[in-house]
Amino acid sequence: MTSETTPIETTGQPLDWDGASEASGVIGIEVIQEAVKRLPNAPGVYRMIDAEGDVLYVGKARSLKKRVTNYAQGRGHTNRTGRMVRETASMEFVVTRTETEALLLEANLIKRLRPRFNVLLRDDKSFPYILLTGDHPAPGIFKHRGARSKKGDYFGPFASAGAVGRTINSLQRAFLLRTCTDSVFESRTRPCLLYQIKRCSGPCTGEIGAADYAALVDEAKAFLSGRSSTVKADIAKAMQGAAETLDFERAAVYRDRLSALSHVQSHQGINPQGVEEADVVAIHQEGGQSCIQVFFFRTGQNWGNRAYFPKADPALGAEEVLSAFLAQFYDDKPCPRLVLLSHAVEEQALLAEALSTRAGRKVQVLAPQRGEKKDLTDHALQNAREALGRRLAETSSQGRLMEGFAETFGLDAAPRRIEVYDNSHIMGTNAVGGMIVAGMEGFAKNQYRKFNIRSTDITPGDDYGMMREVMQRRFSRLIKENGLPGGPVEDDVEDDSAEEVENSAEMPAWPDVILIDGGQGQLAAASQILEDLGIADGVTAIGVAKGVDRDAGRERFFMAGKNSFSLPPRDPVLYFVQRLRDEAHRFAIGSHRARRKKDMIKNPLDEIGGIGPGRKRSLLHHFGTAKAVSRAGVEDLMAVDGISEAIARHIYNHFHENG
Repeated sequence: MTSETTPIETTGQPLDWDGASEASGVIGIEVIQEAVKRLPNAPGVYRMIDAEGDVLYVGKARSLKKRVTNYAQGRGHTNRTGRMVRETASMEFVVTRTETEALLLEANLIKRLRPRFNVLLRDDKSFPYILLTGDHPAPGIFKHRGARSKKGDYFGPFASAGAVGRTINSLQRAFLLRTCTDSVFESRTRPCLLYQIKRCSGPCTGEIGAADYAALVDEAKAFLSGRSSTVKADIAKAMQGAAETLDFERAAVYRDRLSALSHVQSHQGINPQGVEEADVVAIHQEGGQSCIQVFFFRTGQNWGNRAYFPKADPALGAEEVLSAFLAQFYDDKPCPRLVLLSHAVEEQALLAEALSTRAGRKVQVLAPQRGEKKDLTDHALQNAREALGRRLAETSSQGRLMEGFAETFGLDAAPRRIEVYDNSHIMGTNAVGGMIVAGMEGFAKNQYRKFNIRSTDITPGDDYGMMREVMQRRFSRLIKENGLPGGPVEDDVEDDSAEEVENSAEMPAWPDVILIDGGQGQLAAASQILEDLGIADGVTAIGVAKGVDRDAGRERFFMAGKNSFSLPPRDPVLYFVQRLRDEAHRFAIGSHRARRKKDMIKNPLDEIGGIGPGRKRSLLHHFGTAKAVSRAGVEDLMAVDGISEAIARHIYNHFHENG
């Protein structure tokens, strides 16, 4: 067949093949044997696809013909590979110029297609950076995540948003740089509170000259670029000079700045002397799971670490999982000049070449055996071991709780996915429904959802109506995207691998149980929607009502066809349900507050069509407030830069349409 895939960031080309199609009924090794006949001895990427059109596996090869021939022989395969071969209904190929290009394309396709037989990087959030803006006369310091579209200097990555926040707070005290937005900066008429508490030098109102502020910005850049000792020496010298001239107030400012810089460095843990810029990556395997710790060192400073738990077949060794992880990890992230590994991987030279190609400069990939670099990888490995130990302990505890939950509520088996729903509003305003998800590994925060209540037919404060809307929207979409619960299950998996398939399965899309924060009425509203959609038998619904005086520990539970009941005060399952309910409440309250805050700061000018950020800024600069704009006449509006007569009349009519 002919591949429909366009190569991504490579010069490879799809390879035409007229082999077996899905319609022919041929599946498994025959498909692969037919494909081998037309394959060249050239590097490239191959995809194995099942009868439903889903990609099973993406791989790369120095020689497509030799690599695929190994599958076609039909012997010497592991259970995982044998199962993959048996399910293959078609294959697609992309020929590349080099094996390096094949490796880059493979990583890109794995991240995009997420084939179930590949090692998958599950946590793929972008990293936060510190941004010193470069598009303003008085640069600000901000936390930044995402595309680097804004002009300025970026420093990072940092392991977490919390690490960035703590660093920025200390840098504010050290360099007195502003953190306000440009619009706030331009509207200030007097210094803000940050100036009063010595966290900003006040460039907005001229409390500091442009040249002096630029010097502070240069010092901050030097510190973040690794020249911290030079910056500290200069500040200490200035403090000494101020003290000698008896300017003790200015000396105290320098003293506080030095103290803030020391605070930044004291929170960085180990700071290697011989490693200026590197990522340290270590893997530990235990209990059929893998944990990979990544430490980030930039400008000679430790900027934190993060643990990853990639989805991988338990039969894969540490080197294989680590190699697959690295290719995906750096697919869309900047790579340092040095990557230190706890285990030597098979294609280390190829990986270094691929990372160098993507970065546009030389990147070294090393597995050190001695010295300071080995100490760094050992430290990362210890962290990986401890993180995986905590995860296994939590998973075991969570599994026992799930089994207890099933026993308490009369379920056939421990639930793999529990969804908890709660609503939040104030007198019916800014109403939000929240859904949190828990499974065998704890809370799955990447699957949380919020529902802004949209219906105009719901009476403000009608909790039952809000719950019906949330249930209708949630499960209508679930049916549309995943079909009805309890769909067909493949029965052609051999007995010896059935347990492996079950253990490697990710959390299902459909919940086994839904918990409703509320009593009989809330449960009835949710159950009616499930009944209307024809899925009441596929999902167990449980209502959780607060007890007498709304005290924790006295909750009542409601289930269809059963009398309400309570659990003993010290029952572990009761604590578990309370934790689930509290998390749902926290999430719903937070979503409601965010929506309410957004409404509170919404500007009336945002509602006028054709008034973008530029015209809005000009109007506010001219009139001061949106209220003053609403009172202005057409001629007054036309006096603003960028406001034509037609736009002025449009603005005037918006505010006077009932006049």
